[in-house]
Amino acid sequence: MMVDSYKPYVSGITNYVDINKRYFELAGHEVFVFTFGDLDYDDGEKNVIRSRGVPLSDSGFYLSMRYSRAARKLLQTMDIIHVQHPFLSGRLALRYCRDIPIVYTNHTRYDLYAQAYLPMMPEEMSQGLLQAYMPSFCNAVDMVIAPSAGMKKILRQLNVERDIEVVPNGVDLKDFLTAQPLSRAQFGYKEDDILLVYSGRIALEKNLPFLLKSFAGVAETLPKAQLLLLGSGVQLYEEEIRSLVGELNLSERVRLTGRIPYDQLPAYLAMCDIFVTASVTEVHPLSVIEAMGVGLPVMGIQSVGVGDTVQDGITGFLSTHELAAFTAKLTHLCLDPNLRAQMRDSAREASTAYAIERVSNVLLQHYEKIVVEAKPRKGNWSVRLRKLLESFAE
Repeated sequence: MMVDSYKPYVSGITNYVDINKRYFELAGHEVFVFTFGDLDYDDGEKNVIRSRGVPLSDSGFYLSMRYSRAARKLLQTMDIIHVQHPFLSGRLALRYCRDIPIVYTNHTRYDLYAQAYLPMMPEEMSQGLLQAYMPSFCNAVDMVIAPSAGMKKILRQLNVERDIEVVPNGVDLKDFLTAQPLSRAQFGYKEDDILLVYSGRIALEKNLPFLLKSFAGVAETLPKAQLLLLGSGVQLYEEEIRSLVGELNLSERVRLTGRIPYDQLPAYLAMCDIFVTASVTEVHPLSVIEAMGVGLPVMGIQSVGVGDTVQDGITGFLSTHELAAFTAKLTHLCLDPNLRAQMRDSAREASTAYAIERVSNVLLQHYEKIVVEAKPRKGNWSVRLRKLLESFAE
C-alpha cells in the first residue's frame, strides 16, 4: 500500500489502508505501507515504512519526492502495489515499480478539492489540468478502482477511458453494529434532546459552515436540538469554526470534541439520533457508513459518494445544495421520531453491504487476477538494465 500520509494522521484513506491491511494479514498475506512521516514515530504497527519528509505546518502531512534507498529496495520486492493517491505516491509507484502490477483507487474528488483550496484558480483551469493528467496516469497502471458508481462517472468526465472496477471501501462494522451508547448525562444532554452528530475531519472541504448555518435554522425551531462535532483538523481552521459557532449564537447548542479515540466512536454515535453531513467532496464516505452501522438515519446532500450510499427517504434524507432545502428536510427528520425509527433499521441493514469481510475478499480477487495476468516483467532485460542504472544513480 502506497499512501501520501499515514498514522498518526487521521483520514478516511488512512482508515481504509489500516482496515484492509489488518484483514489481509488475517488472511495470511504480508502487507507493507510505504509513506512519509516522522521517522521517530512508532505505534508498534509492523511493516510501516516511512521515509523522511518535510512537515507541512500542523497538517500531519510530510512532503517529499522520493523514498529512502532502503524503502525503494524493499518496495521493489513486492508482488503487487496498491496506490491511494495519483500525484505524489502515484508518481513514485510508476517510477519505482514499473515491473510490478499497480492498482490505483481514486478516493478523492480532486476537482472539488482544487476549488476549495485554490479558490483563485479558475475552475476551467483546474478541470483542464485534471483532464490532462488523470487519463495518462490511469493508463499507466494495471487496474483502476472507483469506490462508487458516482466516482466512476466523475473519472469518465475527466476523460479516463480505460476499464474501471467499482469496489466500495470496506468498513469494519462489528463494533458499530453492536455499539452501546455513552450516557448523555455525562455531556449534559437530556434523554429527550434531539442529538445530531457529525464525525470526521474539521476541514475546509467538509462544508461545515453550511452545516452550522442549517443547524442555526433548526435550533430556532427546536429548542431541544443539539449538535455534536466529532473530530479535529488544522488548528487555524478549527478556530475559524469555533468563531462561527459563536457568531451564530450556537455556543450552548454545539459541542466540538476534538479528536477522540477511534475505538470510542461507535459509543459516541450510538448516543445520537441523526448523522449530519454537508460535504459534497466525498467519494465513499466511511463516516456515513459507520453511522448507518450504528443505526443512525443520515441527512446529507445529493452528491457523489453520499448520494451513492444514502437512499433518500429510506436510510435518511438527501437534499440539494441549498440551505433552505437542507434545513427543511433536517427539521422534518428531527420532528418525526417514528420515521427515524424506520430509517434506523434500514440504515443498519444497508450498511452491511460494505462490511470489510466481504469487500476485502472482492479486492483480493482483483489482486490475484492482475498478478496472474501481468506479463512476467521482472525478468525482462530492459527492466534489469534500468535497475542497474538506478543503482549507479543512487
